[in-house]
Amino acid sequence: MSNRLEALRVFTVAADSRNFREAAQRLAVSPQVITRVVKELEDELGEPLFHRNTRGVQLSDFGRELLERARDAVQGVDQLFHREGRQRASELAGTVRVAAPVSLGRRHVLDAATACLPAHPGLQLDLRLSDALADVVDQHIDVGVRIGQMRDSRFVARPVGPVRLEVVGAADLVARVGRPAALDALQTLPTTALIDHNSGRPWPWLFRQGRQVSPPKPVFTTDDADAEFSAVQAGVGFGQVPDFMARAGLDDGRLVRVLQKEQADPWTLYVYRSRRAPVPARTRLVFDALVERLGELCRR
Repeated sequence: MSNRLEALRVFTVAADSRNFREAAQRLAVSPQVITRVVKELEDELGEPLFHRNTRGVQLSDFGRELLERARDAVQGVDQLFHREGRQRASELAGTVRVAAPVSLGRRHVLDAATACLPAHPGLQLDLRLSDALADVVDQHIDVGVRIGQMRDSRFVARPVGPVRLEVVGAADLVARVGRPAALDALQTLPTTALIDHNSGRPWPWLFRQGRQVSPPKPVFTTDDADAEFSAVQAGVGFGQVPDFMARAGLDDGRLVRVLQKEQADPWTLYVYRSRRAPVPARTRLVFDALVERLGELCRR
């Protein structure tokens, strides 16, 4: 029974890893041990658990069916020997993979997530920053951060606060060309544009009552939100940016908020994780830290 339980434990870790080498690192064994245990388990069950190719390994259909039962079995035995109020350091050891939008990730997710590291020496963070929607299954994301709608039932999603879109311009730009008095003024004023990585087209600007405006001739276009914001700060053109980017410039007067009466309803910032069980203690630790710190950001 002990050997079968350990084989199932190895299998669940391998299933949650990008490849057998990463699984071996998480279990502190050699990759050959992972390969041998998986092969013995496949021989005993009479079915392949993984499909192997040059890019790595992927669960077979049988492996996906087995995975949840294997997790339940391992968790059930572990709970029999768990002492309330006592959490071993090994439970927090290992890698937590976090996905977040680039600008929010650089400014706030990075600090919030890495704040967990000093008190937990065995904890390792893998932060993936991208404005394209992450495939959390293929990329084995443990915790994600998203701004906007969150309707996927596969995830436990915690709304942590509002994110508002602000139309802003540098103070010297406003002094030079004036404030737009209405949305139509954006047709003639210098503007910036940000490319949506998911569609390949510029994001439209969003305003109240669901109105969308796409300035026809932006003077600066980029696929990087930080580059666009730098152009806005430099007075190149007006831009629509999240409030967490604009806040410092608005507070010190370098940026000017315009078209406030047309501001759209705020979006929601979510922290999410997979519903799969058991949830490792390290994943809960990082998830809770992000909920707390990003919630504070939204309340400012």
